[in-house]
Amino acid sequence: MFRRALRCLRPTGSQSSWLCVAGLIVALQFAPTRLSFAATPELEGTWASLANDIFKGRPLADGTELLSIEMPVRAEDAAIVPVTMRVTLPSGDSRRLKALTLVIDNNPVPVAATFTFGDNAGVSVISTRVRVNSYTDVHVVAELSDSKLYVSKTYVKASGGCSAPAAKNADEAIASLGKMKFRVFGNPSGAQREAQIMIRHPNNSGLQRDQVSLLYIPANFVDELHVWQGHALLFSMKAGISISEDPNFRFTYTPNGATTFKVEARDTEGKAFGSEWLASASGPSNKSPNF
Repeated sequence: MFRRALRCLRPTGSQSSWLCVAGLIVALQFAPTRLSFAATPELEGTWASLANDIFKGRPLADGTELLSIEMPVRAEDAAIVPVTMRVTLPSGDSRRLKALTLVIDNNPVPVAATFTFGDNAGVSVISTRVRVNSYTDVHVVAELSDSKLYVSKTYVKASGGCSAPAAKNADEAIASLGKMKFRVFGNPSGAQREAQIMIRHPNNSGLQRDQVSLLYIPANFVDELHVWQGHALLFSMKAGISISEDPNFRFTYTPNGATTFKVEARDTEGKAFGSEWLASASGPSNKSPNF
């Protein structure tokens, strides 16, 4: 279409020449729409390549009937984007959730986190906050106890989250490094409850600059997390640079009668943090292990 219209731009002065110019303008107006459709296979190709690398070629089934990922379409703050992953199995389904992997396709390190769940944890919903570096598809992949993988996705408009400056200054971040809070929600006698873990940590991505020196701040983030209900593992996490500053996790679980919860975390500099709480408490107990 463009070639035909350009041939019309000869200095003939005829009415047909002006009609061709009008046609070129219309073609240019509609060109972005056509180009956007052409980009779709490229995006799908990006995910196919990522999925093959992350899951070693294992097949991924459509999980839209049992797996959902909830994020704002347009993030208010690209450095703190809320995300909720939810698994809903049909009534009578004996399978259980083994693992969830969160992939932010266009982030510098696409795998944001992988959560692995204990056999009787009963976790079906987990929420956190992530950095989003550019407009991107976000995928969540669930592995069930039948060893099959199921995938669902959403799309998020955000940019610059991985390089956004930290909310706290360095001295404040160091002073509170590793401090934890734990809260429990819901009916104590209920079949399902919710809990929340908050960890003080700058979770530096390695892409942020010091606002005074303008030098890059070395990456240092919580890359391991383990949560126990009594002696039973609720979940463990392996994470990358995409989890936001001051990591925050809220999740459902099945109470097992234990009287305590314990959390252990470790960052990429090798620093370890941990604490223990009474199951009915909203603050740390007197027993806080050093490890």
